[in-house]
Amino acid sequence: MTSRERVKKTLNHEEPDRVVVDIGSTSVTGISASALARLRKALNLDDHPVKVHEPFQILGFVEDDVLKALGADVVGLWSPYTMFGYKNENWKPWRLFDGTEVLVGGGFVLSEDGEGNLYIHPGGDASAPPSGKLPKGGFYFDNIVRQEPIDESRLDGRRDYGEQFKVFSEEECRYYEEESRRLYEGTDFGIIGNFGGASLGDVALLPGPSLAHPKGIRDPQEWYIAHITHPEYIKDVFAMQTEVALKNLELYRQAVGDRIEAIFVSGTDFGTQRSEFISPDFYREFYKPFHKQINDWIHKHTPWKTFFHTCGSVVNLLDDLVDAGVDILNPVQCSAAGMDPVYLKEKYGKKLVFWGGGIDTQRTLPFGTAEEVKAQALERLRIFAPGGGYVFNAIHNIQQPTPIENILAMFEAVKEL
Repeated sequence: MTSRERVKKTLNHEEPDRVVVDIGSTSVTGISASALARLRKALNLDDHPVKVHEPFQILGFVEDDVLKALGADVVGLWSPYTMFGYKNENWKPWRLFDGTEVLVGGGFVLSEDGEGNLYIHPGGDASAPPSGKLPKGGFYFDNIVRQEPIDESRLDGRRDYGEQFKVFSEEECRYYEEESRRLYEGTDFGIIGNFGGASLGDVALLPGPSLAHPKGIRDPQEWYIAHITHPEYIKDVFAMQTEVALKNLELYRQAVGDRIEAIFVSGTDFGTQRSEFISPDFYREFYKPFHKQINDWIHKHTPWKTFFHTCGSVVNLLDDLVDAGVDILNPVQCSAAGMDPVYLKEKYGKKLVFWGGGIDTQRTLPFGTAEEVKAQALERLRIFAPGGGYVFNAIHNIQQPTPIENILAMFEAVKEL
């Protein structure tokens, strides 16, 4: 069975010949560039600088040789643009704080303060105010909230966010067609399309990291308050974003056809460690109608499965997510309240594909022993894998200081199942 056949079977809740494995197909199932460089060395692979293709979290691009060495089955169809608004092209060298030599896109433009902190400028424009800060010795960028005082008389959700969400250009459509064809014809991996643009209220995107001068409500705290104080503003933003997403989905479908198996629709977090960010009632009022509209279009016009990422405790939202047309749940944060893997598999195993949940990246993977990592991974595999509908992956991205022996132990567990 090829990787692509394995992925198709899994996403249709059929048990494949072995568990599907993912590392690096999305911006939420990836690995730190520093950790990836050390992993390549441990696997005795060709020694060359890792490309930082997602600068916000400083994630490394996982190449085919790593995928094959670890028995992975999925690759990502990436956007040509990063979260900071520049294109991944014209690669140039850069050094991480830990000394790791990497490559970054030509639009990766930094400035520095007197304390060793680094600042990234949107779209590679050094004249624009920085939109992200990498603290000295840090592992990833923090958004810089650049919100002007709110003038309630001038709030206009469609206008304020119109610059951030746009219909794909002909160049972008051509890129998606060519890149999807290259991945489909040149590999036997399953492909997930990293669509973007349909993450309603994603706190990583709210501050407008790709924009020189973001307008409107951009502070995440003010944004959540606005659900009560300015509900129509929130709904106007979501309505505009959904309209653009539907136009882009049509263009995306024309470009990639049936060459992808799944599509990354949303990366909005709805959960914290202890509970949901918002109540089920608020989800139904503000988010569900738009999620359903997007997912319904996908299911009507394509064979793709819809991938939704939401960290934290979201157990009280799962029925609504299923009803809204969500096919795949990621990262399956079993360490959060109510997210017991046995309960999730028993109640939702026929309704949702679980993509993640394989190892706790908050405690076990970075701080446990290799034996503890393997034991937890095997336990999760034995819970989630039977009957299909499971893609093995860590709970969110593998962080920079993670011991390599623990990363290897995680993947060894799959082979021992």
